[in-house]
Amino acid sequence: MAMRCALTSLPARLQSPAAVASGTRRLLSDGKGRVLKEEERAKESVYIQKMERERQEKQKKQLEKEKAEAEKAKSGADGKKPE
Repeated sequence: MAMRCALTSLPARLQSPAAVASGTRRLLSDGKGRVLKEEERAKESVYIQKMERERQEKQKKQLEKEKAEAEKAKSGADGKKPE
């Protein structure tokens, strides 16, 4: 009997007191057996978005640099007179 009671109350014990009071569940797993709170997930999402934005900006700058070098090479080749 005690085992059955412990198993049924396990999910309630994993929730935060605020979640129990409001009746909502806020449990999210990170795939490693740990439970992340909603705030931690939000911070992680913001960090991921920031890193993706920086990566995209870096790619954009690199693409613009390559484009400028290609234009220089093209204009340099066009400007030379054939001998």
